Amino acid sequence: MKKYLIPLFAIVLSVSFAFGCSDDSSNPDPSVTEPVVPPVAEVLNPIPAAKTNATKIYMHYMPWFETNESSSDGQWGYHWKMNNKNPNIIDANGHRQIASHYYPLIGPYHSGDKEVIENHLLMMKYSGVDGILIDWYGTYNLNDYRSNKENAEQFIAMIEKVGLEYAIVYEDRFLPNIVNAGLAPTNAAAAKVDMNYMQANYFNDANYIKINNKPLLMCFGPISLSTPAQWTTAFADLTTKPTFLTLWYESADAGMNASGEYSWVYQDNTHLTSFYNTRVPSLGVSMGSAYPGFNDFYDEGGAPAGINWTINHNNGATLDATLAMAQNAHVNYLQLITWNDFGEGTMIEPTVETGYTYVQKVKTFAGVQNQTDVFPSISKMFNLRRQYKTNTAIQAKLDVIFGYFVSMQPEKAITALNEIQ
Repeated sequence: MKKYLIPLFAIVLSVSFAFGCSDDSSNPDPSVTEPVVPPVAEVLNPIPAAKTNATKIYMHYMPWFETNESSSDGQWGYHWKMNNKNPNIIDANGHRQIASHYYPLIGPYHSGDKEVIENHLLMMKYSGVDGILIDWYGTYNLNDYRSNKENAEQFIAMIEKVGLEYAIVYEDRFLPNIVNAGLAPTNAAAAKVDMNYMQANYFNDANYIKINNKPLLMCFGPISLSTPAQWTTAFADLTTKPTFLTLWYESADAGMNASGEYSWVYQDNTHLTSFYNTRVPSLGVSMGSAYPGFNDFYDEGGAPAGINWTINHNNGATLDATLAMAQNAHVNYLQLITWNDFGEGTMIEPTVETGYTYVQKVKTFAGVQNQTDVFPSISKMFNLRRQYKTNTAIQAKLDVIFGYFVSMQPEKAITALNEIQ
């Protein structure tokens, strides 16, 4: 893991100078006091959150959100509007009309936005998450796959700075679209290109998740690659075969290429109980799951993928129950489903409706030792990033505060934040 290195002599000089001579005359900020800056001897490296639960906790993450400012066509992305919502419509509470039963606390966002990524990663770090499992559609420039990849790589670029790990959850269901567009001769050939890209760009990263000394790769399926021979073709050029996990009960589709399975969310908890009792003992590697509920918006959004069941959030009781099931099953690896699938209503990300309840519950489960109530301050940092977007003085100070957060010095971060009125 690389250190989050700050050229401290430069920070002391540039931040002090910036606060004396802001280049943004539209934001004079007379209320800002002298900035807190780290002493020259202090190096702000990312430090893991100290926690008592040895379970590796991973968060499933969607990088697919686009706003009218980030998209190439000037339109809001599908995952905020589906087929019949218009985020340009703003209600009396200042909330945009989005395709979800829940509203993100930071508002609808672009997944590639630096401020959004910073907010999400710090929230996860302080809740005790060890790594992020990124939902990934491959490398081809078709539909929104390329923008998803670009957003994911903006996210990956900051993960190491925060001191977390990551791995890829591969979506093989869309491979026929690649073939039908004439971009690859077969599903397996298309997947092989994606695998080679992951090997060249992700698998060797120091902070890429390794299980049994091999890079972790997960598949949301398999769906399109449904035979072991197809997966053998897809993996043919990899120098190190991954620790490859399929969805529960699907590993036979990959044959000897599969290392195990992971559970997901489905209808009621009896499926999860069955997975822990009957599948986990026979698998080489298994990953459990926990989730706050399931309340999709597809029907209301005019989407064709409506699901005819719901798991009630029960004011956090569902997340409590599924976390307890994982604890009782003594799983080594746990996937939280999800950070931000607003379309399916499984988000752990803070929302207007749930506040910080879910990240607090994850923090308790992880046994994070730092008890500072840090989540509102992480939100405050996001708001200040946005409020003073063009003010280089405040942005420089927020960069230092980011260093305090990643080096697990939240008290210093909060003190410095409070100096900005």
